[in-house]
Amino acid sequence: MVNDKCTRATFSVTHTDHLWIEMPDGTRLAARLWQPETPHPVPAILEYIPYRKSDMVRARDERNHPYLAAHGYAAIRVDMRGSGDSEGHMPDMYDRNELADAREVINWLAAQPWCNGNVGMFGTSWGGTASLQASVNAPDALKAVIAVCATQDRFEDDIHYMGGCVLTDTFEWGATLPAILGSPPTPNAGDDWIALWQERLKALSCPVENWLRADSRGTFWRHGSVIHQAQDLSVPILAVGGWSDRYSNSVMALVNARPDLVWGVVGPWGHHYPDRGAPGPAIGFQQIALDWWDHWLGTKEPRQPKWPRLRVWLREFENPQDTLTQRKGHWIESGPPQKETDTTDLTFGEHLLGPEKDAWQVPSNPGVGTTSGDTGYFGRTGGLPLDQQEDDDLSLVFETAPFDEDIVIYGAPTLTLKGHTGTGKGHVAARLNDVSATGEVLRIAYGVRNLALDKHLDRPAGSGRPGDFVVDTALHCTAYLVRKGHRLRLALSQAMWPLVLSEANAGKITLHAGNLVLPCLKASPSPLTIPFPPALDLPAETSHQALKSPSLQRWRAQEATKKVIGWHQPQTTVHYNDTGTTFAFETRMEHRLETTEAPVQVTQVSHTMHFDRPDGMAVVSTTLESRMCATEWTLKVGFSADWRENEIAALEWLVEPYL
Repeated sequence: MVNDKCTRATFSVTHTDHLWIEMPDGTRLAARLWQPETPHPVPAILEYIPYRKSDMVRARDERNHPYLAAHGYAAIRVDMRGSGDSEGHMPDMYDRNELADAREVINWLAAQPWCNGNVGMFGTSWGGTASLQASVNAPDALKAVIAVCATQDRFEDDIHYMGGCVLTDTFEWGATLPAILGSPPTPNAGDDWIALWQERLKALSCPVENWLRADSRGTFWRHGSVIHQAQDLSVPILAVGGWSDRYSNSVMALVNARPDLVWGVVGPWGHHYPDRGAPGPAIGFQQIALDWWDHWLGTKEPRQPKWPRLRVWLREFENPQDTLTQRKGHWIESGPPQKETDTTDLTFGEHLLGPEKDAWQVPSNPGVGTTSGDTGYFGRTGGLPLDQQEDDDLSLVFETAPFDEDIVIYGAPTLTLKGHTGTGKGHVAARLNDVSATGEVLRIAYGVRNLALDKHLDRPAGSGRPGDFVVDTALHCTAYLVRKGHRLRLALSQAMWPLVLSEANAGKITLHAGNLVLPCLKASPSPLTIPFPPALDLPAETSHQALKSPSLQRWRAQEATKKVIGWHQPQTTVHYNDTGTTFAFETRMEHRLETTEAPVQVTQVSHTMHFDRPDGMAVVSTTLESRMCATEWTLKVGFSADWRENEIAALEWLVEPYL
């Protein structure tokens, strides 16, 4: 139940635009603080991210933190080491210093005279993952966290790999992250902010190189993946996700792993805070968060709450289209998914009918996947999966008879494949689709698998040997109502381009047997007992104005020997009245597939940010090009930074991934 305090502000709020938090090694982290006007110490709530408190996400911060302060909490936004106005250097995501700094900040907050010693932590994406990481053997002061669109498994459920296959999202992020970390501090950092910027630029790294070289799970990806330390999670966690987001698996995985500590909410949206969730319906995130903090931080000894363990949007069939304002479906609630389901086995050739053969060839067409949309990464508009028939026509397809009753798939379908690979390499991509009575095909879930890796995805690529294989592949989690009269279709291929970078030298893949296991609800879904509050239009008083926010553009083109898919976010501009700063960004990404005798896959990304401040203008740009063919894979990343129209830095990295 949402606390009635959520509907009205209780306190006036004071705001500190910049303060320092010093780490044990002397590095200072920059923070922005909102406090309720009260003589009494209050709990503190931390958001800890590298996304520049002074400009990049300043408007978003003002939706959450002033609201929390007005309801009795000290709300603080901290730039991570090496980002924004903070000192130091960030060599890669989830660096050891980053994790250690989070704990130091929590302890610093608890020790402040205006804090009563209780601290909460929240965030979306990187901030949500940082909150999960801080929950492992948490500092005593940390009492609870909210993790929105976060990952519990950096190798399987992030933007870099899936089933041991490279996601092309990693190229976009590989271009974007250096731009963020290479952008200038503001004068908040002191009179010598230019010297701090120059030091940062000298140390600027290209993290995509680390990501591509770590091409199996190993210790690199286990670091910071809390699913491998689930037994050490030690504070209550509210995990929030969206079915249209790449990170949607985390919520059910965490609830199943720690049903004593984790509560989950999964909506229909993509990579957003739920109050701006698209496709909708959006919900009142701030009210839900306040209810959570009031319970865990507002009393000395909170009792076990009465919230449902899991609240999710139950999807059902709707005509596939690139952009939806509202998803079809409704909210339901349940306990941990693994306790709520029975499994239904669908065996190839028996329940899943396909070509009548003793063995099946997995088609090797490198262009399969063009109807897949994108992964909801960064919350872009549109990019939802299109009608799957175009890709199904190029795939190996197995299908059920029409169902004679409704069923609810609830969790992660698991696919077992038995077969033979002639090279020891290759990918198998699987799409689970809903075929309506009138023939439209909607994707429910998907997964991919690198056959060169062992069951833990640990064996390095290139060590696979020709021969028989047996692999299990978990498809994405879902809550989906399959209506009576509809059919389930499983489509298999060697490619899912451009979401996944295809194996260049896969050879022939033969299947001898297969089985699809569906987790299905045992009983009829339980509707939500207490509805979610509506999304609020925050902040009540804005300190910014959108000067230009043009719509994202998408395109698909196909010729006899070439396919092109791309999108462009034209320059989007916001002006902050209180700082006199105008911030703008622009991103473009295009994938090309040349389907000649030796297919070539090319991905190009560019990302530019402008900072027009009272003391001058900075422009920071990055470019990335990945080019793969059967004999070569090259990847180039370029970076440039200008200040007052003078070049400050020009860098280039030539990455040599394994082929």
